[in-house]
Amino acid sequence: MTVAYWCVLIALFLPYLSTVTAKAVSGGFSPKHNHDPRALLASLEGLGRRANNAQLNSFEVTPAFAAAVIIAHLAGGAEQALLDQLAIAFIISRLAYFICYLADWAPLRSLVWFAGMGLIISLFAVSA
Repeated sequence: MTVAYWCVLIALFLPYLSTVTAKAVSGGFSPKHNHDPRALLASLEGLGRRANNAQLNSFEVTPAFAAAVIIAHLAGGAEQALLDQLAIAFIISRLAYFICYLADWAPLRSLVWFAGMGLIISLFAVSA
């Protein structure tokens, strides 16, 4: 399995980092919250709300990244090392996005988001 494919697996689990953060800052994991965790997440404010928003954005962008990696592999037009580097850069951009969201650095967060989308486009472009 390639590094890029491993990055897809990592990207699939990154949203849960945000979930754990959101729940941790809201008072932790209690059996009461486990009955309706979405209501808890929807009621959060501040850091917890930003962590939940980062989670939702991660769920939105991950399918595009996974598709880009798979299509890049199938197209076969790029060196594997380049695909791996782009995939690693995407994971790094998602971690930076998460940090920017938690820190409430909105302008930088937007730039990091655009960089991540650029990396997805790059995976398509280098394989064409």
